[in-house]
This record gives sequence, structure tokens and C-alpha cells, in this order.
Amino acid sequence: MDNVKVLNNQKILKNLIVIFAGSLILTISAKTKIPFYPVPMTMQTFVVLFLGIALGYKLALASVGLYLFEGILGFPVFSNSPEKGVGLVYFTGPTMGYLIGFLFATFFAGYLNFKKGMLFIFFKLIFSVSFIYLFGLLWLGIIIGWDKPIIKLGALPFLYAEIFKILILTLLTKNILKLRNFT
Repeated sequence: MDNVKVLNNQKILKNLIVIFAGSLILTISAKTKIPFYPVPMTMQTFVVLFLGIALGYKLALASVGLYLFEGILGFPVFSNSPEKGVGLVYFTGPTMGYLIGFLFATFFAGYLNFKKGMLFIFFKLIFSVSFIYLFGLLWLGIIIGWDKPIIKLGALPFLYAEIFKILILTLLTKNILKLRNFT
């Protein structure tokens, strides 16, 4: 009986470490800006999808949830924090919809079966990432007004970078899935 408790405690500790590491990787990805056309890209959406694929939806959701909670508490984890504010003020700003979309994207990236061909994987990742833009554009419209060019401001500048990241993930997905055996 004691062995079962020890194994359970070890699994819980291992999961907590994985969740914290996922949050840390997401923070680093938010701060990493890569020159790209027409706007610099961060690797956040890549990592959100990566976490879903690598950890499965439960641990990935916990990692992204922890990341958002850290940001709401005021830790400078978000892309433009602390330069553009921290905490709940930053979270409820123009990027809130995208941040909420992270939860849905990581869920679908972790929940959907990726054991089929490359084209199938590509479209599943497109489906998953679309939730980031769906919630992001909806919130952006609420914040800045529906009379503004919401899609032109909140999606079009990022599409090339998004396709690039999804192509990379598509090629790596079969290898990333092997990480699930370690979690």
C-alpha cells in the first residue's frame, strides 16, 4: 500500500513539474520575437499547439491555465508585459481573446488524434489554432469597435507566420507524440 502512495505522489510531482515547465516554455516563447514579414512573430501559438500534442489535453490545459493565471496575478509572462502593463489590466486588454483562445487551441491539439497522414495533421492544427483567432477577433471587435478593420488588424499580419509554424509542427508531430510516453 505504501508503494502505491509513493508512486501516486511521484506521478503528482512529475505532473506538477511538467505543468510548470510548460508554463515556463510558454513564457519564454512569448518573449522571443523573430523577425518575420509583415510583423515580427512570437512562438506562442507554436508552443500552445506543441504543448497539446506533447502533453495531451489535460496537462497542456493545466500548463496554459497556469500561464494565464500567472499573467493575471501580475507576473510579466505575456508578450508585451511589463512594457504595456501587467496583471488583470493587461489580460483584459486587446489580446485577451487570443489568450483565452490558447486554452481551446491547446485542448484540441491535445485531444484530436494525430496518428494519420501529414495533410490530416496539418488541417487538425489549422482547426486548433483557429480558436485563437476566433476568440481574438471577437474580443478585438468588442474592444476597438466592429466598424474597424478587425481581420486586417488582428489576423492578416500573422497568417504567414502562423502557416509557417503549423507547417513545422506538421512535420514534427509524429516525433512530438513520442514525448507523451514521458509524461
